[in-house]
Amino acid sequence: MGRTYIVEETVGQYLSNINLQEKAFVSGLLIGQCSSQKDYVILATRTPPREEQNESPKDSKAKLDNLDEEWATEHAHQVSRMLPGGLLVLGVFIITALEMGSEFQNTLRRLVFAVEKSVNKKRLWNFTEEDVSERVILHFCSSTKKIFCRTYDIHDPKSSAKPADWKYQNGLSASWLSLEGTVYVNIHVPLSTTSASYTLEKNTKNGLARWAKQIENGIYLINGQVKDEDCDLLEGQKKSSRGNTQAANHSFDIRVLTQLLLNSDHRSTAMVQICSGSVNLKGAVKCRAYIHSNKPKVKDAVQAMKRDILNTVADRCEILFEDLLLNEIPEKKVMNSEKEFHILPHRVFVPIPGSTVMLCDYKFGDESAEEIRDHFLEMLDRMIQIEDLEIAEEINTACISSSMDTEASLDNTDDEQPKQPIKTTIVLKIQQNIGVIAAFAVAALAAGISFHYFSD
Repeated sequence: MGRTYIVEETVGQYLSNINLQEKAFVSGLLIGQCSSQKDYVILATRTPPREEQNESPKDSKAKLDNLDEEWATEHAHQVSRMLPGGLLVLGVFIITALEMGSEFQNTLRRLVFAVEKSVNKKRLWNFTEEDVSERVILHFCSSTKKIFCRTYDIHDPKSSAKPADWKYQNGLSASWLSLEGTVYVNIHVPLSTTSASYTLEKNTKNGLARWAKQIENGIYLINGQVKDEDCDLLEGQKKSSRGNTQAANHSFDIRVLTQLLLNSDHRSTAMVQICSGSVNLKGAVKCRAYIHSNKPKVKDAVQAMKRDILNTVADRCEILFEDLLLNEIPEKKVMNSEKEFHILPHRVFVPIPGSTVMLCDYKFGDESAEEIRDHFLEMLDRMIQIEDLEIAEEINTACISSSMDTEASLDNTDDEQPKQPIKTTIVLKIQQNIGVIAAFAVAALAAGISFHYFSD
């Protein structure tokens, strides 16, 4: 028996309203959430046309071989940045005036594997054995309104298509659970003189990978409590008069504690190496995730929040380096400058009408709200209201400075607050705002609770 996809009714309306405009096809992405029993699709967005790609009427019968796979996968990568924890690109769709044929299925098969590779290439986390590895391809015939739905196992390049059910439901994500938290980030990344061939971006990614292990192994408190991962997340929540849990009225505060419990493998002496500098990321990060309200487990909530923490930090670094490249600031200049300031993007959220779920984007200080609105329209094919933009954080600043022949630790296991950066290190600093003080106070209190819990 194949997988079942529960689909928001507005997704069906969106697909039906897409006009081919004499094009051979329109392709796009399906966005939602996986669960062990079924998958949920809450959004669909078509791939935007390339500016230089002006298809003339005589090309309207062009074959699907003309599908720009590179452009489609780059769109998927950009969209994946705009998804909070819990949401994924679940697959791809294509709309044609003709019914499904073998050429359509082969094209979609290649595309769904390419999209999955694109959205995963820069992630700091890996799929677990419990993660659903099937991704969906959907063909919608604009003339007959027929739907062809199949899945492929993206962990098996030789997998064959499996049938899947496509069922619509109204108000699918109206009662999804909201998970929120503030994470204090203090990441130290040494730039070794022996890895001169590594770019600043690659060095930073390697440092983030070490930090990601701390996040993966951290202790997660839900509303101040440590809960068993197999427990029902809604356990103890109030019931309505009809016996349904009032999930839509509840959001959960999640705190992560790292480096509190260290096993013997992590107590080795820190390695010391001659470095050309270091990168420090420091500050408070606002994180959000959403999960379905159909008997969610604690482990579902923790996993969604973990991945949002890792994604948002990695995305900010990637966007910063892209901005430096776009503005033609040579990396050599950045590395050799004694001190140079840059603006890091901060996170903004936008609600989905009729849903508890919010989408996100990243905004530099000099970007206008109109530019963010245009980006949502281009990437997600959604017109948003500027007044709905919710800025999660204050504008952050990045300071990069460097010097040679500096000794730096490759493994920092000190739980104390970080000291002032050494003058001769590269510093990439996320400036914290007033909220960090409160967040750290809560974390300290939670640490005491966790220590007492585990000592018992």
